[in-house]
Amino acid sequence: MRNTAFDKTLVLIPARMASTRLPGKPLADINGAPMIVQVARRAREADVGRVMVAVDDQDVFNAVKAAGFDVVMTRADHQSGSDRIHEALVAADPDGKVEYVVNIQGDLPTIEASAVHASLRPMQDPAVDIATLTVEIDNEEDKVLPHIVKVVGSPIAENRLRALYFTRATAPYGDGPLYHHIGLYTYRRAALERFVTLGPSVLEQREKLEQLRALEAGMRIDVEIVDSVPLGVDTPADLEKARAILAGRPL
Repeated sequence: MRNTAFDKTLVLIPARMASTRLPGKPLADINGAPMIVQVARRAREADVGRVMVAVDDQDVFNAVKAAGFDVVMTRADHQSGSDRIHEALVAADPDGKVEYVVNIQGDLPTIEASAVHASLRPMQDPAVDIATLTVEIDNEEDKVLPHIVKVVGSPIAENRLRALYFTRATAPYGDGPLYHHIGLYTYRRAALERFVTLGPSVLEQREKLEQLRALEAGMRIDVEIVDSVPLGVDTPADLEKARAILAGRPL
């Protein structure tokens, strides 16, 4: 029997057709299924709550529906994935029964169930507004790359940080580990509702990192440390890697 948290949790997967490096990305074939369907399958395997895909394109809607998943059409002019999942949340749960919203990006077809579970663990502390993931950087070159976002946080448990900042710079300075942020989020419903009412913040716009909006507004983000970074599919080469990883999985 599932615990009561299952009924209070909604997994939302935002999908946008617009992609400059990989046009039509949500419908890219991965071993016989569109990528967005593969992501939904991984979310279902995690078995933490109801799974729904939030789309802005009729072809993607039809593909998800045909695969047997819940799907909702959202506006095409959303500025962020957070806005899109909030619209989907309101549509999926108008009565407000959902307490936790897990946001899995639609380009993570190899995401492991353990990563989804890890993103929910910080929610056991009622003081946490948002939870996310990170992995220690072991490649020296990655420490200086601006597209690899670093978490600056204070350790509060063996595998958990309280986020103080997110940056594209190499930080913090000095001896010690650096951490690569993984963009999978779990929101308390009230936190997501508050977040989407906030305008873009100064540091968010400077670093081009949406999560800084929450920190600047005084919201608490805890970060679970995991073992590996899931493959994000942004290029044709990434797509081939995803196909190789999922080869042999049952459809």
